[in-house]
Amino acid sequence: MSADELLTHITPSQRVAGDPTPGMTREAAHVSDGLWSGIAFTEPGMTSGWHHHGEYETVIYVASGGLRMEAGPDGTQLIEAGPGDFVYVPPGAVHREGNPSAEQSELVVVRTGHGPAVTNVDGPARS
Repeated sequence: MSADELLTHITPSQRVAGDPTPGMTREAAHVSDGLWSGIAFTEPGMTSGWHHHGEYETVIYVASGGLRMEAGPDGTQLIEAGPGDFVYVPPGAVHREGNPSAEQSELVVVRTGHGPAVTNVDGPARS
């Protein structure tokens, strides 16, 4: 970024639909070469489909609701996170997100990497 470039303000109405995964909705706020940022929403009691983010590193901030992340062989790694928590997802990690709370979850997501930002898969690797 040069000193002549201007900042960008992105309002909720300017976000665009992100790559779909069953069970969750993504909205992209800013996408550029090597960077994806946006919001993901999951309804109460819902669990997304299995997916990974290819070469992207992902950091998730739980703004509201809850996050139940399953990953690893047979989906046996489990992380439960709530508002104010961060979760790091390494490149290629197959996972799915659930929302165990009674309110819609809102997750702020930032990814760095290249290639497709989302790849939906049938399930985790088997041990």
